[in-house]
Amino acid sequence: MAAEHGFDCVLDSPLGRLGIILHSGRLARVDYLPDTAPLQVPASLAARRAATELAGYFVDPRQRFSVPLAPATTPFQQRLLTALRAIPAGQTRSYGELAAQLGSGARAVGNACRRNPLPIVVPCHRVVGASGIGGYAGHTTGPELQRKRWLLEHEGVEPPP
Repeated sequence: MAAEHGFDCVLDSPLGRLGIILHSGRLARVDYLPDTAPLQVPASLAARRAATELAGYFVDPRQRFSVPLAPATTPFQQRLLTALRAIPAGQTRSYGELAAQLGSGARAVGNACRRNPLPIVVPCHRVVGASGIGGYAGHTTGPELQRKRWLLEHEGVEPPP
C-alpha cells in the first residue's frame, strides 16, 4: 500500500530522490523529487523490486529492467514507450528516426517523450535532436537537461551540444 504522500517508495539516486508509484503491483510512475522529500522504504515486494532495479541501473547502465509496467498512456505513447525500450543503453536515436519508425512526426515523438511517466526505466533520455541534445521532460535548459546529459554520459554516450 502506498504511503500517505502517494509513493510506494522514495529512494536516493545520483540524480536526486526518485518516487516510485505502483498500480496493482506494476510500475506506473517514476518521479524526480526534491532532495528534501523524505526517503521511504519499499511498501511491497513489487516496490522493492522496482527500487532494486533502479539502483542497479545506477551501478551498471546496461542492466535491463524486468519489473512489470503499467503506465497510464495513450495508444501512441504505448507504441513509443515500446520503441524507447528497444534502444540499447549507450545508443541514441533522433526524434525523426523514431517518428519514421512509428509513422508519425518528430514533434509528436517529442511531446510523447515529454509525458513519459517512467523516466530511466523507459529511456526517453536516449532520444536526441538531429542537431543537438534536444530536451528532457519538456525542458531544454536547467536541471532536467542536466539529468539527460548525466544519463547519457553514464551510459557512455557523449551528449551532443
